[in-house]
Amino acid sequence: MLRAAARNTLRQVRAKSGYADYDLNDPLRITESLQEEEVMVMNAAKSFCDATLRPVVQDWWRNEKFDKEAVFGGLGDAGLMGPTIDGYGCPGTTSVAAGLISREIEKVDSSFRSAWSVQSSLVMHPIYTYGNEEQRERWLPGLAQGKLVGCFGLTEPNSGSDPGSMTTRAVEKDGHYLLNGQKMWITSAPIADVMVVWAKLDGVIRGFVLERGMEGLETPKIEGKMSLRASPTGMIHMTDVKVPKENLLPNAKGLSGPFGCLSSARYGIAWGALGAAESCFHRAREYTMDRTQFGRPLAANQLIQNKLADMTTEISVGLASCLQAGRMKDEGKLSVEAISMLKRYSTGKAIRIAREARDMLGGNGIVDEYDVIRHALNLESVITYEGTYDVHALILGRAITGIQSFK
Repeated sequence: MLRAAARNTLRQVRAKSGYADYDLNDPLRITESLQEEEVMVMNAAKSFCDATLRPVVQDWWRNEKFDKEAVFGGLGDAGLMGPTIDGYGCPGTTSVAAGLISREIEKVDSSFRSAWSVQSSLVMHPIYTYGNEEQRERWLPGLAQGKLVGCFGLTEPNSGSDPGSMTTRAVEKDGHYLLNGQKMWITSAPIADVMVVWAKLDGVIRGFVLERGMEGLETPKIEGKMSLRASPTGMIHMTDVKVPKENLLPNAKGLSGPFGCLSSARYGIAWGALGAAESCFHRAREYTMDRTQFGRPLAANQLIQNKLADMTTEISVGLASCLQAGRMKDEGKLSVEAISMLKRYSTGKAIRIAREARDMLGGNGIVDEYDVIRHALNLESVITYEGTYDVHALILGRAITGIQSFK
């Protein structure tokens, strides 16, 4: 009764002052800035996630299960793969729409968003951007439909933040290439049909498309993960793998090739991490509103309200920034440094929100039934991959000072 009376009083005051009611789910009314097509894409992504991913995520994460037909095939059937690519069975939508897909998927789990992001930004993007027309026609339709699963091989056991030091090599021999080396921490590697692998050819980093079944190619699964457990992660082992010349991506030379892919993925991660944060915020709010201690809801305490206020502020500011970045990206005005800023902001804020939500739920916060510990553990990976939090600070530092602090 008191809450209802307070809300009515606020409405009366706002009506007289010309201000709108507060929207808990969209405080800055970002949805009103979306194009009609973007709203349709967002709703399609939400419907797919609610119908296919949300019902299974707890069991899959707990038991490291994955059904590639349900995930990849389902995303393909929903028209959500490679969203900004025009043609080849892809929707050719805006960068904002792509970000909204990422956000909706990661509201459920970062494992699923990682699989979608790798397929769309790290496999389809380089084939589309750096490949020739024959390569696009050969692989993109299957990847868009989810009939083919792709992975991206850049990171190595001894080469993470410094990809230029990779030791994977390609040599030309008898009309083909021979690839030797190892890639590590590769999302979807154990189930991938197509692998975009980066290797040095005559000292220059080049991109190659490998296919399952090539002799000397192995993709073992990494066991024992405590993060991203609802999608498989593995390695790519190459021992004299014979790669046809037509599988070389002709328009990528040097680090600009893989970095172009990573910039695309980082943009999506900025949206996605905030989706995970939103999930944690709403779970923490719901729990503290329902949980009674000392005769009143936990949410009646100033400390809890301060934490919730911080959470929704950081999420809202982040989403508004991502929206602006998406518009800039489609206008050709978005810098890679701004993408680093957003990836760093979103993942940093998201993991803090997840940890705070875990604390607000007390002992229940460590149980996967309440989601927040799952998000928190996933975000340990998200804040690390595609450039760590600190590496993105150094990228920004170089842009600010003009001085590069790393080689």
